Amino acid sequence: MIKPIVDRQLSDNGIIPFRLVKLIGFVLVVVLFFAGCGKRAANELEFWALGVEGELVKPLITRFEQEYPGIKVRVQAIPWSAAHEKLLTAYAGNATPDLCQLGNTWIPEFVALRAIDTLDRRVHESMEIDPDNYFPGIWATNQIDGRLYGIPWYVDTRLLFYRTDLLRNVGYSKPPRTWPELLDVSRRLVQGGQCEYGILLPSNEWEGPVILGLANGSSLLRDNNCFGDFSGEPFSESFDFFLQFFKEGLSPLGMAGVTNIYQGFAEGYFAMLLTGPWNIGQFQRRLPAEIQNKWATAPLPTPRGSEPGTSLAGGASLVLFSTSDKKAAAWKLIEFLSRPAVQLEFYDIAGDLPAVKAAWGVAELQANPCLQAFYRQLRHVAPTPQVPEWEQIAQKVLQYGEVVAYGQQEPAAALEALDRDVNLILEKRRWLLSRDE
Repeated sequence: MIKPIVDRQLSDNGIIPFRLVKLIGFVLVVVLFFAGCGKRAANELEFWALGVEGELVKPLITRFEQEYPGIKVRVQAIPWSAAHEKLLTAYAGNATPDLCQLGNTWIPEFVALRAIDTLDRRVHESMEIDPDNYFPGIWATNQIDGRLYGIPWYVDTRLLFYRTDLLRNVGYSKPPRTWPELLDVSRRLVQGGQCEYGILLPSNEWEGPVILGLANGSSLLRDNNCFGDFSGEPFSESFDFFLQFFKEGLSPLGMAGVTNIYQGFAEGYFAMLLTGPWNIGQFQRRLPAEIQNKWATAPLPTPRGSEPGTSLAGGASLVLFSTSDKKAAAWKLIEFLSRPAVQLEFYDIAGDLPAVKAAWGVAELQANPCLQAFYRQLRHVAPTPQVPEWEQIAQKVLQYGEVVAYGQQEPAAALEALDRDVNLILEKRRWLLSRDE
């Protein structure tokens, strides 16, 4: 999951968030607040969970406490919108929890801060957690420089949602499997009057160009993630393919005319879109009854070949904070939440897709074709570059993608400018790495 990452400045110990400089006055208040909260009991863990998971995980925590009566867990539910700031403030005030749920793209930042522990030894000794039981691309989001810092808790990715009836009307009884087929079916849908647009590819998001770049073999960055590689051939080719949908009027610019994606999909304003597992339930609840048997999901088309295209490795992971003095007990909770049976129970409660592959073998998940498409896609996902500056880079991708989609700059010039901006963002990374040589 992608969340904002702040600018940075250098310190004697490495990298620290730049916005913390602005928070110095506030930090004093926060430290006093934490000091006034009172000490926790010796056997009490503090677990910060983000978003709705913070509330929905509580029945599982009760079961954990029953199994381990000597351990108590205090769960603090934190909204995603406030989580990043709260974590940084807690880090500055030396008031981090014992363990926490982190969006996968936040992990490089907290590794740079030396705020979270490596987990390789614990996994090696664990009877509960086996790296082979996880999707490789998801597991890789938790590895920085060959060391493991998080255990995937739940997963998500993006793939194709499509109207089966509209595609069938233009000769596609199956979803498009290659990029040429995706372009072809989009043209047929529009030219045949089936819908206003073939596909919704929002030009005001960075995920579309990045997904296509990853699928085409781009690493996005080069030379140990020290320079941008967006003007390189793999990303340039995928970017041209992305832009073709706007040039031909096959996708609306931005969200033009799309005030409600569920209504637009149901009314046939567009027939396809790229989105994630959170929309399975939304489609089932918000699409009219007469549309419910007329939509499906499919892995992303690939540039070439028979395998699904690569998508983003998303989700959230569980981490141990370095300052915790209850790491052994906190690790027991991570192991408990990683059990296949517990993962399935959490899926039933929250709808979050299990990170552990063994949990996908149950009848409920096997029988749901929408979920099986996600299982196939999750075997073909890749992490974004694991640098603390990624969110800044992603916003630059969004900026230049939108400029070119609106015809305000030529693609080649925009990608060269994007690389220059990214190189400036990564300047401190290059300096830090040069000190280690």
